Amino acid sequence: MKILVAGGAGYIGSCCTEYLLDHGHEVVVFDALLNGHRAAVDERATFVHGNLQDAAAIDAALAAARPEGVIHFAAFIEVGESMTDPGKYFRNNVSCGLNLLEAAVRQGVRKIVFSSTAAVYGMPQTIPIPESEPTLPVNAYGESKLIFERILGWYERIHGLRYTALRYFNAAGATVRCGEDHNPESHLIPIVMQVAEGRRPQVTIYGHDYPTPDGTCIRDYIHVLDLAQAHLLALESDAVGCFNLGSGSGHSVRAVIDTVRAVTGRDLPVVEAARRAGDPPRLISDSSAARRVLGWAPRFDDLHAIVDSAWQWRQKHPHGYAR
Repeated sequence: MKILVAGGAGYIGSCCTEYLLDHGHEVVVFDALLNGHRAAVDERATFVHGNLQDAAAIDAALAAARPEGVIHFAAFIEVGESMTDPGKYFRNNVSCGLNLLEAAVRQGVRKIVFSSTAAVYGMPQTIPIPESEPTLPVNAYGESKLIFERILGWYERIHGLRYTALRYFNAAGATVRCGEDHNPESHLIPIVMQVAEGRRPQVTIYGHDYPTPDGTCIRDYIHVLDLAQAHLLALESDAVGCFNLGSGSGHSVRAVIDTVRAVTGRDLPVVEAARRAGDPPRLISDSSAARRVLGWAPRFDDLHAIVDSAWQWRQKHPHGYAR
């Protein structure tokens, strides 16, 4: 297939682009480079520097590429920021996404795969979380993703634009070529690795009195290549709707710290702090629907292997994508 990847210079987008190319597909990356990195884009892909805010730019890119499918990663992702500047998230994650949908309809795109999030569930009552769990976001980021999922449903109904929304849990790990390089960093595994590298003085555990075996939050970590596999399967499938993507197992904050300590062989000073508002004790995915309907078969189900892949990338790229 010929595929346009919106947001293909970001962490998951660049890894997915690499995966698509490795599997024989032709890829056009459309990215504004607001948070992504030009160096992260595989040299085999065609790169178009553009912003989804510019409706004419995405329309022109789709008209030139004539893709059979679109994968939409372009979004702001910082939960905390979404609660201080919600307008930024609704403008970018919803309004700019609408420009992409309108252009896709005009250019006859067959299928769109949307990068959604487990944040649409808010504080779930069922663990592991099925897709039938009520969607009650507790932050503007999750709400912006949920709004766009609903918009996709209407575009499928009215325009026949088939869609799959993939609700990620915690993406982690790296390929040989692509890894995680955010500024500022807000994800646990790279934050702990920054301590191992001497770039942070300590790891802060927010909340140590949760109703979990070691008192810290439990999260579901999934390797970025397993996410990439799911995106390609979704493009190839006629399935329409929303699917969870996670390992189905959970690891506590302390377990992640211990795993990074084991992989790196470095000392990791730890301090404990109060809970952060809105942090659920457990978030674990029920991804059986993706396995059954899409044929998804994740290969990386070991936290040690996921952390090791991220550490190997960081050792080769100590300054991220900066030259």
